[in-house]
Amino acid sequence: MIVSLIGSLTAENGCLRCDFCRSMEDENEPRILEEWDTRENLNSHLKAERFRVLRKAMNLLREPYEMRIHAITAGENRTKTRSQPEVQ
Repeated sequence: MIVSLIGSLTAENGCLRCDFCRSMEDENEPRILEEWDTRENLNSHLKAERFRVLRKAMNLLREPYEMRIHAITAGENRTKTRSQPEVQ
């Protein structure tokens, strides 16, 4: 089910990458790696029905569901990385 949802997510506006994998620390912990072109497109995705379905599917595999957003912005001669957990 999750693999089919991943395919539909990549069709969303602004989705550059969407991969399903397992944690290196715990093989029973599923991970989804997504890359978006803009924060606005990511925010639209987080509000979409497809994402709600995906979140429910992830909760079936393992609870509690935790989402982390790592924002990387590039500027003149520098790259900045920021990580923050999202409350669900």
